[in-house]
Amino acid sequence: MRRMFNLVLFTLLVAGCSQQADTGPVDVRWDKESCERCAMAVSDRNYSAQVRGGPADKNTKVYKFDDIGCAVIWLDKQAWKTDARTEIWVTDYRNGKWIDARKAAYVTGKVTPMAYGLGAQADPLEGALDFAAASEHIYMVENSEHKHKGHMH
Repeated sequence: MRRMFNLVLFTLLVAGCSQQADTGPVDVRWDKESCERCAMAVSDRNYSAQVRGGPADKNTKVYKFDDIGCAVIWLDKQAWKTDARTEIWVTDYRNGKWIDARKAAYVTGKVTPMAYGLGAQADPLEGALDFAAASEHIYMVENSEHKHKGHMH
């Protein structure tokens, strides 16, 4: 009986340790995972993004992106985009650390995987864009430069 108890306890511990957290970014298998929107490899550790979310009746899921532009445009098409559980994470372009995309400061003029040109950073910066202004910038690039160069996704 004690052996059976130990086996059940071990199984529960392993299952509990292997479950993904319900919040925050997850590890990326660089160069092995694809962008949810454009299907390019997620490989640039300084300009990647993640969205955690999903329908209200399901557990959240993490979606990975090669550029914050892909994440913003993809998320806008999801019915659950305004759900309180929805999180957006982006890497700080200076050090690759994950930061909350809604709280980040964005600088323009960067060379990014999908040419949206935004670098996120955790620290406030005079003249930087907030998330709303960064989203407007993304749509401006998408509707002008990408459309005319055949990059529509």
